[in-house]
Amino acid sequence: MLETTNQQWNLAHTPSGGLPSPTDFLWSEEQPIPDPGPGQLLSRTVYLSLDPYQWGRRCRGEERPGEVCHGRTVSQVLKSRNPDYAEGDFIFNTNGWSGHGLTGVGVSVFGYMFPRKLDPGLAPISNAVGALGMLGLTAYSGLVVQCRPQPGETVVVSAASGGVGQVVGQIAKILGCRVIGVAGRLEKCTFVTRELGFDACVSHLSGDLKRDLRDACPDGIDIYFENVGGETFKAVLQHLNKRARITRCGLVSQYSNIDGRDPTEVWFQAGQSTFERQKCKVFPLAVRNFVTEHQGSFLDSMAEWLKDGLVSYREDIRDGLENTPKVFREMLEGRNFGKTLIQVSPDPTREDY
Repeated sequence: MLETTNQQWNLAHTPSGGLPSPTDFLWSEEQPIPDPGPGQLLSRTVYLSLDPYQWGRRCRGEERPGEVCHGRTVSQVLKSRNPDYAEGDFIFNTNGWSGHGLTGVGVSVFGYMFPRKLDPGLAPISNAVGALGMLGLTAYSGLVVQCRPQPGETVVVSAASGGVGQVVGQIAKILGCRVIGVAGRLEKCTFVTRELGFDACVSHLSGDLKRDLRDACPDGIDIYFENVGGETFKAVLQHLNKRARITRCGLVSQYSNIDGRDPTEVWFQAGQSTFERQKCKVFPLAVRNFVTEHQGSFLDSMAEWLKDGLVSYREDIRDGLENTPKVFREMLEGRNFGKTLIQVSPDPTREDY
């Protein structure tokens, strides 16, 4: 029997910065669940992906007050009026911070009209918002497509135990690079080296990150995958080699700035003199620019790497859509461990893994 009401989180206002607070979001649990029209499908959210970029887009005004908060999801089709999808199919889509959503013809939800169908026999369906989803494509695009790593080069990855960082470092190892992670507490650094296979991991909590990076990267840094910004970035700048390549994926430590400055502008100003002196290539990373051309090759490669055990992946799954704002803030504060997901409803496939 289908549910008749929907639960969702809406954006209360355009945030001015800082960290999220409960007043930034509005909880609604009595919204009607719509029926799909021609070419559309109705799905139930199983997993909701929480990612740092979501806070940046809200602070920039890319989401309007009153709208359902953006978020990529793994969902199960409940009703379909689209011949390409059947009731019971699992899909990667963008229901947002909502228990249910419409997808398909005439539905413009965060720019994704047609969902990707998932095969639960290939991998856990939660991987579709992780290693086999936009997160994995982000890692692949920034590292492989933009920075083009060569065997023997040194790659440094900030937020190395996070969702993107895990995948970046393991791909770099597959491609023959020496990989150094930057993470926080000891258990994260240990996970990065022992379970993910990075060559070393240094802590941004050590008190002398510049020295620790020097010791870990005696030949300097050829590629830096930026997820954090702030003091970690300043330490990395001291060790960049000539013609180093940098992908700017995220600036999670700077999203909470409250002085009104653009985090990207602050980041670039801090590095500009080094970029010019070292003739660095700096790439902004927007994964939507790589979907059409590179998603196919990424999915083929990642599926093989996962199957062969060359890439492993840690998830931090929390229960309950009602807890989303609290978990979202904890993630931005670094209190997650792995790729952060909200389990919104039961996963019928989980017992298979």
